Parts: sequence; C-alpha cells; structure tokens
Amino acid sequence: MDGWLSPRWRAPVRLDLPTGHHLRPIRVEDLAVDHPTVMRCQPRLWARFGPVWGWPPPDMTLEQDRDDLIRHVDEMSRNESFNFAIFDPDERHLLGCVYVDPPESPAHDAEVCWWVVDEEVDGPLDRVLEGAIARWLDDAWPLERPRIVGRDISWADWHAEVEGGDGPWPVTGR
Repeated sequence: MDGWLSPRWRAPVRLDLPTGHHLRPIRVEDLAVDHPTVMRCQPRLWARFGPVWGWPPPDMTLEQDRDDLIRHVDEMSRNESFNFAIFDPDERHLLGCVYVDPPESPAHDAEVCWWVVDEEVDGPLDRVLEGAIARWLDDAWPLERPRIVGRDISWADWHAEVEGGDGPWPVTGR
C-alpha cells in the first residue's frame, strides 16, 4: 500500500510532554525495553488491540517483536503507518506507544490511538496524552480530520467497524 500521506512529508521526530516524558519514532534498537513492557501489559493490550490486530499474542517472542519493530520502521519510512514510543526523560523505560494510521473511515484522514503501561493508566501521563496528541496532530501533521479511537469513537464501535470493514488494518501483528 502506498503511503496515504505525501511521500515528501516527514513525520515529527519528537513530542515533548508536560510530564517530562516524550514521544519519538520507535526503533528496532528499542527491543530490549519494548518486549518486556508489552508482555507485562499483554492481557490489557490484547483486550484492546487483539481482536483487530492480533497483537500482542501471549507468547510473543523477542524475534517476533523484533520483526514487528522492523515492520514499523519500514512502514514509517514509506509514510504508511506510524508508531511512536512513549519514554521517560532518559529513555530507560518505554511507557507506551502512540499509533497514527491510515483511516478506517472515509470521514477521517487518520486513526490515532495509544496505550500506556498498566501503572500509568488514568495517571498523569495518561491524562496529558489526549490533549497533547490532539495539539500535536493539529500542529505537526498534515491532517484535517484525524479520529482518536477511544474519544471520537468508542473502542467497541471501532472494533466492530474495523472487523467488519475492508480497511487497511492488518489482521495479525502490530
């Protein structure tokens, strides 16, 4: 699939958050912090993303996660899909991810969602993300009608839409 954004456009390389955390594109080199974080949160992530993405499986290996990260980097290089890791200031701890993907609905020009580690759910980082991401999308992305899953559409309605549609979402892997 060709990128849904101009091939000349380049995604932002960082978003600083008022909590001191930041977002940046995920890298293959993040495997050592990504895999344990994802697996620690696997049951909650599976409940949110598993029905649509088949991710993360309960037995995801390091090699499978590395392949996933390679795919993310490749998709970002072609403006097909974007995965931004959420880090603490010194990047010792991956605290979640933000996804900016092609739209499922023709009424929107992107689908945006994120997750944070279990201990950050409903905490300061989780609460700041919605406003910060909405401003970031307005300021740094060539989007006019992004849809934030969980705010603009419920997770249940999004699952039904994606599972019943023929959109760009993969059935396995994320």
